[in-house]
Amino acid sequence: MKGWDAHEDAVERLLASYGRIGRGDRIRLAKKTSNLFRPRQGSDSPGLDVSGLDGVITIDAEAQTADVQGMCTYERLVAETLPHGLIPYVVPQLRTITLGGAVTGLGIEATSFRNGLPHESVLEMDILTGSGELVTATTVGEHADLFDAFPNSYGSLGYATRLRIKLEKVPPFVALRHVEVADAAAAVKAIEVISETREWQGERVDGLDGTAFSPDEIYLTLARFTDVEQTTSDYTGQQVFYRSIQLREIDSLTMNDYLWRWDTDWFWCSGAFGAQNRWLRRVWPARYRRSDVYHRLVGLDERLGISTVLDRIKKVPGRERVIQDVEVPVDRLPEFLEWFDAEVGMRPVWLCPLRTTRPWPVYPLTAGEIYVNVGFWGTVEVSAGSPVGAVNQQIEAAVHDLGGHKSLYSEAFYDQKTFEQIYGGDVLAGVRGRYDPEGRLSTLYEKAVRNS
Repeated sequence: MKGWDAHEDAVERLLASYGRIGRGDRIRLAKKTSNLFRPRQGSDSPGLDVSGLDGVITIDAEAQTADVQGMCTYERLVAETLPHGLIPYVVPQLRTITLGGAVTGLGIEATSFRNGLPHESVLEMDILTGSGELVTATTVGEHADLFDAFPNSYGSLGYATRLRIKLEKVPPFVALRHVEVADAAAAVKAIEVISETREWQGERVDGLDGTAFSPDEIYLTLARFTDVEQTTSDYTGQQVFYRSIQLREIDSLTMNDYLWRWDTDWFWCSGAFGAQNRWLRRVWPARYRRSDVYHRLVGLDERLGISTVLDRIKKVPGRERVIQDVEVPVDRLPEFLEWFDAEVGMRPVWLCPLRTTRPWPVYPLTAGEIYVNVGFWGTVEVSAGSPVGAVNQQIEAAVHDLGGHKSLYSEAFYDQKTFEQIYGGDVLAGVRGRYDPEGRLSTLYEKAVRNS
């Protein structure tokens, strides 16, 4: 663990780096890696030095809390908390997502049906604002407005240097049950029952997500955390987790392997790189079968244009990247999937139920209502000369019509008026006026749509 002295030194370096940025330059992080899937404009100005803000400061095992730096990855965070039998309330699926990133960008996982989203277990945050002030924000008090608006603000209100979060006590093992349901309507009924009772057929459910391989092949994966020693599977080697869902109803994992079950193959996206080919997988080092490596391969492809050349050879007229997570009300899930199959045609898709515990102004899901996150990641063929982002714009419209919302980690195409109506534009403007009166930080619209 870092300890408080190291943390204070890192904050001093951060503040010094803020002072070196010219008054006319935008404030941004000096950060080489990202889990975002939207282009970002480069800048010649120096960024904020966050190099020392990547660890756990301290853990209070008795109080079940941790003070964590904003750039700490969940991989590092879990490595520190799990030996105490503790984990964050929500651990996003990918190892290199940072705590600050998940809080300001809305992470999600299988515990979200009972624990909400990562920011809902945050007790307080130290935030560097656009004006260069370091403030401590909590649910009440002088900076409660910043605390409330921070989730889904993606750095447009500042950057969290420290977060105090609640931790959940967990046992060493996870018993899994993959329940096949007849269709999306049956999935909705099961999700509603489990969300209300936290049980299925008399058995406790601690984690809930789903995989829809086709309209009539949908599985809900029910996780039960247990102290009972299990014979566990290993999906960090030659076996692929998402394929096991179709092959076995009952399974077991260690808690650590359960938390990272989706990371090894980036859900199912590793197949695009050949990592699921049994011969190539044998020689692909396990340490390189992880989401951040695949993310870098995507970036390499974008720079070199390999996919574009292959498409030209195969005479593919055009291709659009469709990498999105959306939230729709649970009862509208069948409608969305039917529309999605007809208009987009991408499978599998990931399903993750969630409930927020209170209203959050910049991501206005109705508190207490059940939503389902639908995740789909890949590309689709489009006609030659198709408008940029045409498929993604259709998805935005469909989700909006169904009373849902779209996460902003990937490309967005909303016009500014619509965007600000959906994502709390008036609230953001008021908070920015207080904490960033000179507009040193990019607005949320500039970040999410204009990619600045």
